[in-house]
Amino acid sequence: MSTSSPTISATSSATSGDATSKGRIKIVHIYPREMSIYGDLGNTRCLASRLRWHGYEPVIHQHHPGNDFPTDAHLVLGGGGQDSGQARVEDDLAHNADVLRSLAADGTPMLMICGMYQLFGNAFITVEGERLPGIGILDVTTQGNAKRMVGPVVLETAFGDVVGYENHSGSTKLGPAQQPFGRVRAGMGNNGTDGTEGAVTGNVFGSYLHGPVLPANPSLADALIRLAVERALGEPFVPGRIDDELADRARTRQVRRLIG
Repeated sequence: MSTSSPTISATSSATSGDATSKGRIKIVHIYPREMSIYGDLGNTRCLASRLRWHGYEPVIHQHHPGNDFPTDAHLVLGGGGQDSGQARVEDDLAHNADVLRSLAADGTPMLMICGMYQLFGNAFITVEGERLPGIGILDVTTQGNAKRMVGPVVLETAFGDVVGYENHSGSTKLGPAQQPFGRVRAGMGNNGTDGTEGAVTGNVFGSYLHGPVLPANPSLADALIRLAVERALGEPFVPGRIDDELADRARTRQVRRLIG
């Protein structure tokens, strides 16, 4: 097993290591080559920017297949990909499953989008019938279909209205006790029939929403940051002042367009 990829400081040279920083927060983005084909790297960039604006120092680590997974992660992100991408990361994900389960059980915030949401569940069954086992952090099972669910989405969530864009052929069913991330106000969601979207277990969030989702939904981004700060530093999150007017206007416009 090779050593893990080097971490990359996301701070500018003017602020890196600055004594005024409130603390360092390590973000791990898993499989950025194989599982970020719908712009989901934008979630990582959004969190890095918002951490800086809040006065914290973000450190970004990209985890690639074959590398050791960092056990000191404060926040873990994953994105969407094709079935072939899921197959390419399956072995590495299984190898690192115990570390990820341990981090999740310890309260590490995680956001898994689309394909990685599916693999954080029990299994993804392709349209051809091949079963790709997941790591079981979320009690969901996904069946591939010939028909895709595509379009803008509005959700009712604990963070208010959340907007994004779905593009998936997988139909996901929640286990009996599994809580959804949100309730569908517009769009298809997990399966187009039960009105649910995504799943939440502890501080682990799974969702089909691209966009990327976090820049359009600052309250969700800051909720993840708050959890990461509390885990990393053992102290309350102290927010800075951020002007989110443009994001708020864009989100409100999508809600009005789809809901009325």
